[in-house]
Amino acid sequence: MKQISALELQQRLQQPGIELILLDVREPHEYQHCHIENSQLMPMQSVPQQLDRLPRDQEIVTICHHGMRSQQVAQFLLQQGYDKVINLQGGVDAWAIEVDPTMPRY
Repeated sequence: MKQISALELQQRLQQPGIELILLDVREPHEYQHCHIENSQLMPMQSVPQQLDRLPRDQEIVTICHHGMRSQQVAQFLLQQGYDKVINLQGGVDAWAIEVDPTMPRY
């Protein structure tokens, strides 16, 4: 499974023409507390029922608080035939530490 650091993700997002789906798999209350701009919320337990919302031809970066739930979702997506899946190492917590220190942490 591919992994990406917060700094690498920031660099990718700054490149023109790059289209990544930022899939935040945390719970709604966590997402409300903080999230990466342009990420879409799809709580972990709802992913199997919402696969039709996820295109197979775009890279999907899975995101959670510390990177564990998102890694499980990334593995599930790979098992469902999605081959452009990347897990954000350290999740939004790493993003807050390495990229956006103004982001609230919990």
